[in-house]
Amino acid sequence: MLKKVLEFSPLLIIGALLYLSFSKNSVNGQSAPIPNNPNLWTVVSVSDGDSLKVKTESGEIKKIRLGCIDAPETAQPQGTESKANLERLVSEADNKVIGYPIETDKYGRTVAEVFTSKGDKERFLNEEQVSSGNAYIYRQYLGKCSNRGALEKAEEIAKSQRNGVWSRNDLVKPWDFRKSKSR
Repeated sequence: MLKKVLEFSPLLIIGALLYLSFSKNSVNGQSAPIPNNPNLWTVVSVSDGDSLKVKTESGEIKKIRLGCIDAPETAQPQGTESKANLERLVSEADNKVIGYPIETDKYGRTVAEVFTSKGDKERFLNEEQVSSGNAYIYRQYLGKCSNRGALEKAEEIAKSQRNGVWSRNDLVKPWDFRKSKSR
């Protein structure tokens, strides 16, 4: 157990510092809450551009939804690219991530802000997906994310550079795509 803790210690510290560096936003003039207990997870698989399956430290398999963003469904244009980008980001960190849970959604998934750290490369995956044009900000839920300012800046960058989903004007937003399929 001690070996496992020591293995994750640098990752935990870097993740906490990253989280704090991004957490300079407020809700209604009050500081956004900072989670007490970061979760150290090993990614088992990437389901799509905003969903992961992870193994917890206790060995439990959980479904994780990247909070405050929405990636194209795999059946949509850009969906395959979005999933591939998230797989690449996770792979570059040897499938180790740090999650800060926000809530549990109606499907039982843990909604979280997720970070990676390997060597000198620290990444906020939610932001990486948005800035690369592989996801949109999910404005309906944005107020729940401590790092919403970073996500908003990331989307501005993606739009201005016409990255991914912003490279075309004819793409259907994922939330509208899901609505059209449920009718």
